[in-house]
Amino acid sequence: MASSSSARNRRPRRAKAEINIVPYVDVMLVLLVIFVITTPLLTQGVKVDLPQASSEPMQSDSQEPVVVTVDANGNYYLNVGEETKKPIDHQVLVNKIAAVIRFNPKTPVLVRGDRNVNYGKVVTAMALIQKAGVPNVGLITEAPEDKRIK
Repeated sequence: MASSSSARNRRPRRAKAEINIVPYVDVMLVLLVIFVITTPLLTQGVKVDLPQASSEPMQSDSQEPVVVTVDANGNYYLNVGEETKKPIDHQVLVNKIAAVIRFNPKTPVLVRGDRNVNYGKVVTAMALIQKAGVPNVGLITEAPEDKRIK
């Protein structure tokens, strides 16, 4: 009978009204790490090395750069091959630059755009160059006539 009296003296357990937040904190930290890692991968656009100060003339290397020219009408020209004065389409531009980069990966690639061309055409040229496998694209400019402009 001793066991039945101890059962009567026991109080029923009350439900605890506490929330254990440790699993939620763990989940939030994991999500934070995932977002911190994936955010730099989501950036879109054309990567261009912009100068930090007034531009200086390029150092003359032994390598001849590949120059993509965008004229005022938005046509693309390439200084590689036999017909450098003939406009080329997007696919030919990508294929020729990819071939040059496969042969010599350190070949510099520069874009020379007419000042009157739509900016989107120059950006498209840079995107096509990066599609061909070029990590850095340079821009060709003219020196300003007024020496005060830097």
